[in-house]
Amino acid sequence: MTVIMVFLALGGDLLACPTCKNGLANDPSTANIARGYFWSIIFMMSMPFLILTGLGSYFYYEIRKARKNAVPTIRTPQPKLA
Repeated sequence: MTVIMVFLALGGDLLACPTCKNGLANDPSTANIARGYFWSIIFMMSMPFLILTGLGSYFYYEIRKARKNAVPTIRTPQPKLA
């Protein structure tokens, strides 16, 4: 929790690496490169969440399908010991 609070507090300083922020953002001819870096970072950060969500959804629906297609077993009552 403390780490998250530090990142939120320093959010303005963590916008980009110094090379990208200072070197590329000030030059209009390289604005597309800076934009490309931005989107590639967003894409890489979202991949673990998308992969885990996809796998979780797949297994959830497979289990649901298996339970729906399962043959119900007939349980016989056990005799009580007196």
